Amino acid sequence: MTDHAVLVRRALSAETAGEFDRRVDEQGRRLTDAIEAGTFDNDAVTVGLELELYAVDGDGRLAELPADVFEGPAAKELGVHNAELNTAPSRLDDDGIRDQAEAIAADLAATRERAREHGLDVVLDAMWTVPPAGGTDAYLDDITVDRGGATDEWDSGEDSDRGDASGESDDSGVGDTSSVDGTDDGGRSAGADRSRVVPGPGEGDPVVFARNMRQDPRYAALDNAALGRAGGILDLSVPGGERSFRTILFESLATSIQPHVQVPDASAFPRYHNLAVRTLGPVLALATNSPFLPADCYDADPERVVEEGHHELRVAAFEQAMNRGFRKVRVPADLDAATDAVDHVVADDTYGPFLHEWLDEGANGGGGDDTGVDPAEGDRETSDREPSDTEASSADDTGLGDCWEFEYKRGSFWRWVRGVARGDAVEGACDERSLRVEYRPLPTQPTVRDVVGFQVLTAGLLHGLAAADHPLCELPWDDAERSFYAAVEDGLAADLAWVTADGEYTTDSDAVFAEVFAHARRGLDDQGVSRSVRERYLDPLEARWERGTTPSMWKRRRVRAALADGADLAGALARMQREYAALSREHETFVDWL
Repeated sequence: MTDHAVLVRRALSAETAGEFDRRVDEQGRRLTDAIEAGTFDNDAVTVGLELELYAVDGDGRLAELPADVFEGPAAKELGVHNAELNTAPSRLDDDGIRDQAEAIAADLAATRERAREHGLDVVLDAMWTVPPAGGTDAYLDDITVDRGGATDEWDSGEDSDRGDASGESDDSGVGDTSSVDGTDDGGRSAGADRSRVVPGPGEGDPVVFARNMRQDPRYAALDNAALGRAGGILDLSVPGGERSFRTILFESLATSIQPHVQVPDASAFPRYHNLAVRTLGPVLALATNSPFLPADCYDADPERVVEEGHHELRVAAFEQAMNRGFRKVRVPADLDAATDAVDHVVADDTYGPFLHEWLDEGANGGGGDDTGVDPAEGDRETSDREPSDTEASSADDTGLGDCWEFEYKRGSFWRWVRGVARGDAVEGACDERSLRVEYRPLPTQPTVRDVVGFQVLTAGLLHGLAAADHPLCELPWDDAERSFYAAVEDGLAADLAWVTADGEYTTDSDAVFAEVFAHARRGLDDQGVSRSVRERYLDPLEARWERGTTPSMWKRRRVRAALADGADLAGALARMQREYAALSREHETFVDWL
């Protein structure tokens, strides 16, 4: 771990930040010049997707995924229990949507088969609620501290399933150890008495590593940057529960899906982006799926937890992990020009910067490649993937040069909607010089068809609103932001704000969802998507509104029923999760359960 600690300290230094920012600024100027020159215009709308998962054992408890699971289509993720599937982009038409659905289904099946060889399963769900046997705090707060040559013990406690208190090196690369636990409970209390560690860039400054986080120095740099800004303790506060941690790993409680929509006309990109911001509330309200943390994260009466909890706790987990001293995770500002998508990244607060040459020179500058950085890994909210050498050099083929540091910083531009310059080529649609909207607020859904449904809904809705010259962009940004957080808290019962096709401001949810589905169908029709494909994916989502239920509402009902039967909160959550996992495998869509 010492080599990783050297890289992390370098990432935390002012010298690195200065050089990184200089490169980002220069690379950003090249990108904006190319956008203004028209080289980011393309021929067709394309779509892609990122899908995050977590693993459980035969008892339904959270579990680590072994390394050989990632020899298949799955990419590694922030937590050792996480995996991600990514689709190659395709055109927004019948064939392209079929390709997306088939790729997701095949990759999920292959990943499940590899996990099954180890007695594990991967779950299409948005938040795990049944922790490993040692408990949630022990799992998420299990850390070691490198102090410039001396490495303290994994803070795992006597009943943890993880860790080796003997001081011998294990497969994580940790050597001689001594305890950093400041409590008598193995580190399981909610933070106040735990040893507070404030990382720094100096040779003798501490660097924290979370044992159940992938041992990648970029993850660790982000972790230590957030921890340093927070003074050594990161708080998570939700209705009924207050927890504290010494790592951002609690963000890995949650998993998401991220539809991507590539916009062919660069001049229209700001409109698509700003429309996306104004659709956040209603689209998330249909998707909510993370109403509970694990039971041992709560201090309140179980009935209060059920009644007062938010429908989408994934948002709280991510925002509270990363928003330290600066609101990195938030609803984005509107764009006035396509180049703003680049300029906003350049101007954003720098978090845990890395330099391209570090991938090759090794931690001590000696030419090795054992840095722990895997440029091929997938994208997620805290750890959006590093640009690969192929991606960085591919810009040379398009006249843009190496933009590695800009791409790296864009990975930590954490907004609930994000504009991205450059991506994968799609034959007959675009080359690598493209602009896409990444739609990031949506939780992982229960079935593949539901996942693709939200991909289709998002792409159709944005294109339909833009093609109709819909006046939704007249909705004040503040109202759009309030609608989003209302959906986070209240799901389908949220007070949503909208501007109708007639230019009328409304908070009537019936009117809002009528327009959402009408314009999604219009957008898909405009792209030549057949009626049968449109209805296959949109009808089950529209049925959620018509029946007044979502996965988060179903979960709350099931937990409430289990509590009424005499279960405690942990038992009620475990019962609900078992039923959820079984139903998600047995049915094509969530509404088929009802």
